Amino acid sequence: MSIADKQYLKIIEEILEKGYFDQNRTGVATYKLPHQVMQFDLQEEFPILTTKFVAFKTAVKEMLWIWQLQSNDVRVLQNMGCHVWDEWMLEDGTIGKAYGYQIKKYRQVDKLLETLKTDPQNRRMIVNFWNVEDLPDMALQPCAFQTLWDVTDDRLNCMLVQRSGDMGLGVPFNMTQYAVLIHLIAQVTNLKPGLFTHIINNAHVYENHVEAMKLQLSRKGAALPAPELVINPEVKDFYKFAPEDIKLDDYKHLGKIAMEVAV
Repeated sequence: MSIADKQYLKIIEEILEKGYFDQNRTGVATYKLPHQVMQFDLQEEFPILTTKFVAFKTAVKEMLWIWQLQSNDVRVLQNMGCHVWDEWMLEDGTIGKAYGYQIKKYRQVDKLLETLKTDPQNRRMIVNFWNVEDLPDMALQPCAFQTLWDVTDDRLNCMLVQRSGDMGLGVPFNMTQYAVLIHLIAQVTNLKPGLFTHIINNAHVYENHVEAMKLQLSRKGAALPAPELVINPEVKDFYKFAPEDIKLDDYKHLGKIAMEVAV
């Protein structure tokens, strides 16, 4: 079993055993625990679940849409063959002033890349999507809303802070796509991928996902190794990466588990 499966499934077990049950804005009740943490050494293993299939290509496309294309236009994402934001698309085809809009508005990626190259011991390398003045104009206020970056001994470390984590659907995507992001940024700044720490303030399992989560937990004994992330080594410009430059080698998993998204 991969390290990602072990850490993730431990949180799932604790939520199902000890979680606080209540309603929320979606109308679908959840079992939740606060302040859950996973941490991965990206030199040791690439974090993607094997106890269920995670749509790696879709996760990568969504990450590039936000961080590289810096877009809030759902139609751009749809043209990439990715439909994870369809439920939140507004009449103008966007998700409002969320995610990629905030990166582009403040040139946050450019500033991060420049600082990593010229002042890697800077302690203010933060990318933040939580812009209070724009929150009312967002179709969905950011869940994974902040990253804090650090360089130690030529290793690029990143802490992802997530205010709300749908453990069944969203978190498996988030943990994988941000691990990819760290690898990409490390490559173009001549660093090595280091620690990836994933903090979830409200880690929850929706009531209608409980049986699916129990099915996934039942697969713990069928241990599978983590795959290897393969990135085109020729790409040295973050804005030149294409989805086909980012692949998994030998991704083995135990099959899909269907769950409905709560809007």
